[in-house]
Amino acid sequence: MAKLYFYYASMNAGKSTTLLQADFNYRERGMQTMLWTAALDDRGGAHAIESRIGLHAEANRFDAETDLWTRVTQAHLIASIACVLVDEAQFLSETQVWQLARLADEAGIPVVCYGLRTDFQGELFPGSKVLLGIADSLVELKGVCHCGRKATMNLRVDASGAAVRQGAQTEIGGNDRYLALCRKHFTEALGR
Repeated sequence: MAKLYFYYASMNAGKSTTLLQADFNYRERGMQTMLWTAALDDRGGAHAIESRIGLHAEANRFDAETDLWTRVTQAHLIASIACVLVDEAQFLSETQVWQLARLADEAGIPVVCYGLRTDFQGELFPGSKVLLGIADSLVELKGVCHCGRKATMNLRVDASGAAVRQGAQTEIGGNDRYLALCRKHFTEALGR
């Protein structure tokens, strides 16, 4: 029975690296995968999914209008898909998460999602909220705060390194814009 998995973590915990390793494992055994990532994150340039340690792969890109059920099932008719792997899953809509669940339940295709749990204010992302509620398996990947404790939060910083307290939920950036922190240091940085 296929399942819907959600691997979640703070920034810099290796989510994309883990996804690319899973993709490699399937392909090494001659199985077809289908990779997806958010269209709004174009930092990878030619490589849609790129990890901080240099691994990369091409991927389909989803936006708010993408019907994942239709796109995956049509591709599955052409070449059997052994697994769907989704990076930046926090940017999925509620409808898209339910489409992915349907792929597991009705099409029998395992779906493995990787993403952030919370934003820079400690609020759940829409896609993460639904995945936390309905995924068959939840796996927390561990990031590390500068103090050595487990990083669970993502602090947005400005160009001078000061904590950003307000703004749009989604702002694409890497180490130049975000720090992975434990809850204690996140709370201190925001002055809560």
